[in-house]
Amino acid sequence: MIGYVTLGTNDLERGAKFYDAIAAAMGVGRMMEMERGIAWAVPGGAAGIGLMKPFDGKPATVGNGVMVALEAKDREQVDTLYRIALENGGTCEGPPGLRGDSFYAAYFRDPDGNKLNAFFMG
Repeated sequence: MIGYVTLGTNDLERGAKFYDAIAAAMGVGRMMEMERGIAWAVPGGAAGIGLMKPFDGKPATVGNGVMVALEAKDREQVDTLYRIALENGGTCEGPPGLRGDSFYAAYFRDPDGNKLNAFFMG
């Protein structure tokens, strides 16, 4: 149902470093680059993420209650994505672990404060 997700940034270069590392760990690269933004996805594949400077020229802000969930292939990839996020300027919002019986997840924010989660069901 979701075509793609766009998150705001105030520092595209800093944010690109963060998402390049996360995307590479998931086997995905940059699909599109523009002066105001970059998108990571596989053409014709699942939904991707775009990081954009706001069109209106005002500062990017974080949405309260907004989160993007990244589906990992296994628990090890959840751990890897969490580690990569923290190594590239992200901050912890909840370390990797089970939430319930079969939902394994880690929560983190990108350098602009956008909340993400990496998860695996099973």
